[in-house]
Amino acid sequence: MKVGIDSYCYHRFFGEVYEDQEKPSKQMTLEDFIKRAHELNVDGVSLESCFIPKFDTSYLSVIKDMLDEYNLDRVYAWGHPDGLEGGKNEKAYEEMISHIEYAKSIGAKIMRVVGSSLMFRFEPHGPQIEKLSSMFSKAAKIAEKAGIKLADENHIDYNPEEMLQIIQNVNSPNFGINFDTGNFMRVLADPIEGMEKLAKYTFATHVKDLKPLKGQPVSGWHFFSCTPVGDGLVDNQKLAQILKDAGYEGSLAVEIDYLHPDYNNDEDKAVAQSVAYLREIVSNLK
Repeated sequence: MKVGIDSYCYHRFFGEVYEDQEKPSKQMTLEDFIKRAHELNVDGVSLESCFIPKFDTSYLSVIKDMLDEYNLDRVYAWGHPDGLEGGKNEKAYEEMISHIEYAKSIGAKIMRVVGSSLMFRFEPHGPQIEKLSSMFSKAAKIAEKAGIKLADENHIDYNPEEMLQIIQNVNSPNFGINFDTGNFMRVLADPIEGMEKLAKYTFATHVKDLKPLKGQPVSGWHFFSCTPVGDGLVDNQKLAQILKDAGYEGSLAVEIDYLHPDYNNDEDKAVAQSVAYLREIVSNLK
């Protein structure tokens, strides 16, 4: 199994600063991120499309060449922040389809997609799942022709049973899950139980570790804030073992969104610590 990084770890440095976060003193380009991943000697990256500055053929070719030079596995990540909005956004669906070719252009075989988000978490799920199943069924056929597999992320929206229902409804070898270890905990579902149900459908991962932040409501996503992998509540070693037993050969890709204040806004240090711990996880797999 491999170790990777999702570019969202550095979202503040790409210009996406949450209201209660400090603006960093420097910014990062996509090329900077890829170079940093190479410096950390990881095996793969997940590139958030929202941080890709342009999508013309020549630029994507440059990015592909960099990834090839550093021998990095790659996932193309579309859909931040709200994706298909629970199936309500047809314009977003068309955008998602157009990004399949961009994923292909950088040499990605997996494209992370987002069906919904915490913004729609408390709306009725039945109609959302029905609509998303239809959208993803059509998209999976298009992706298959391009040689791309779609991996729907649990985006603080659905529990493991609901994600499994969408996957089974779509019923395509080209459609599975981008399993986010922390986001299931954020909807108060057990990520271990979720992995036992979903490991064989997992095409990509976001490895988050979380711990509570005092003063935040449990229903808010900030309550479970990110730590470096290994410092939080998630048993990522057990999750990785379940994945290995299911035959997963992709990356364990660290993702940090809202870094717990205990870590002083130092995402890069948290990423480096996470990468080191993920290597321990991989070395301890049986």
